[in-house]
Amino acid sequence: MRTTGTGHFKSGLQMGMLALLALCVGFIGAAEAQTTTQMAALPATTVGLTPGAAAKPILAWTEFCQSYPAECAFDRGEPARIALTPAIWSSIVSVNRRVNRTIEPITDQDHWGRPDRWDLAEDGAGDCEDFQLLKRQMLAAAGLPRRAMRMTVVIDEKGEGHAVLTLITDRGDYILDNKTNAVMPWHETGYVFIKREGQDALAWVSLGGASSPVTTANR
Repeated sequence: MRTTGTGHFKSGLQMGMLALLALCVGFIGAAEAQTTTQMAALPATTVGLTPGAAAKPILAWTEFCQSYPAECAFDRGEPARIALTPAIWSSIVSVNRRVNRTIEPITDQDHWGRPDRWDLAEDGAGDCEDFQLLKRQMLAAAGLPRRAMRMTVVIDEKGEGHAVLTLITDRGDYILDNKTNAVMPWHETGYVFIKREGQDALAWVSLGGASSPVTTANR
């Protein structure tokens, strides 16, 4: 487990994360006041992933939901897709970049002495799923529907389990990833998509890829 030093240092990290979250909440509103030409251009429309049968969630996700029930709360009344505007797209790109720059990458084994643990990187460090969970928390606080932001398990370029955040939008499914600041269509990532949180129940669905990894312990 990696310690955070003195209590003063930990407090500073927590204050910094709160400030980052507050900045995100105000970002979309501020962006709406800018002209379209000052924002990132909207991405091309692509074909989204096709969910399949029910799938067993990662064990660490189940434990995460027990510790952070609000982060796993499910509301079928929310939109199932994000209606992208230039302001919203700019916010998504900004949050992905900010979290990738702010959080220190470290495996759960080195951090906590266990293969896989999901949290919100409260101490300023974490691995792949922690990056994505924090991004989702920030984007949800800024007004995006949590139902359209689904944690997703993939096999990465190294053949290892990895977690990304899928944004289901009216222009296709786009991926937020701690390995890149680019927000790209799912089919351009090079990953094999295994399963993700469902949109119609508190459950996971298969995405038709290979056998599921047991953990997502990739930095």
